[in-house]
Amino acid sequence: MSVQHIEALAKRGPAGRNAVKLAAAAYFLLWLALAIEPVDRPAWLLENMLVAGLFALLWFIRRLFRFSNASLLLILLFLALHTVGSHYTYSEVPYDRWWQALTGHTLNSVFGWERNHYDRLVHFSYGLLLAYPIREFFLRIVEVRGFWAYFLPLDFTLSTSALYELIEWGAAMLFGGNLGMQYLGTQGDIWDAHKDMGLAALGALIAMLAAAAINARLRRDLAWEWSSAMKKPDSSR
Repeated sequence: MSVQHIEALAKRGPAGRNAVKLAAAAYFLLWLALAIEPVDRPAWLLENMLVAGLFALLWFIRRLFRFSNASLLLILLFLALHTVGSHYTYSEVPYDRWWQALTGHTLNSVFGWERNHYDRLVHFSYGLLLAYPIREFFLRIVEVRGFWAYFLPLDFTLSTSALYELIEWGAAMLFGGNLGMQYLGTQGDIWDAHKDMGLAALGALIAMLAAAAINARLRRDLAWEWSSAMKKPDSSR
């Protein structure tokens, strides 16, 4: 498939565009429904500040950089998981009750867990779902290839996870009390921040290993081809 053909698909791509539009509509409906009566409104507002910042960033760079449809779907899936967590507060998402309603027993009892692990799932998903979009960004903006095209998304995931943990710590110190603890969400685990960063890194590692394996099998790099198709011709610069 030539770059010209990929560029034509990027411009048209009705199936992919429609999938993104449907996913975006479903996400906004979910967000609106869960925004009506969150368990803790102040904690919900804090959790959604970063989401608002992300949408503002994507809006401002939309003419300079465009993610592929696959990346947009991954981003929306991650945001949907975050939306559920912000509605209930991460430490109180009732996944155990949902699982018990389906199977008759709790998920925590199956794995021997003693805490709510929804926050762990979202941190893991941060790496697993967003490493590919991050890789697209590095391919397009930095034009990295080879090993660095897979390592830099992992490195970026780990560094931003550390930054988020610092933001959580700062918010907990600033607001204090129940709001600070709800936002921090350690649930009494002194190694909570370390585990969150480790899970994000693990998710990104799995995503990059999977991408490398798929690219090796196909003998092509779809993300690189997308990046090349999105570049403006030299004559227009």
